[in-house]
Amino acid sequence: MSADSVKAQASFRAKFKFNFLLLSDPGHKTIAAYGAWQQKQFMGRKFRGIARSSFLIGKTGKIEELWPLVRAKGHASEVLSVISKK
Repeated sequence: MSADSVKAQASFRAKFKFNFLLLSDPGHKTIAAYGAWQQKQFMGRKFRGIARSSFLIGKTGKIEELWPLVRAKGHASEVLSVISKK
């Protein structure tokens, strides 16, 4: 989920030829509900922003795994490993 607009998400999806939907939350309602809208700091400046996180949501709609503060490198492999064991 991103705070980007639906239009921006559609462009991103088309550019990378994703075969799945991307979720848009420009008002941060769902992002905040998941605890990912947080106080951040960069170069001494504090601001609110999205903490890059991943949530594995099972077939019942419940969160089965949570990865807070994700680093992009190696993360996809980690998630796929967990999914393959379910």
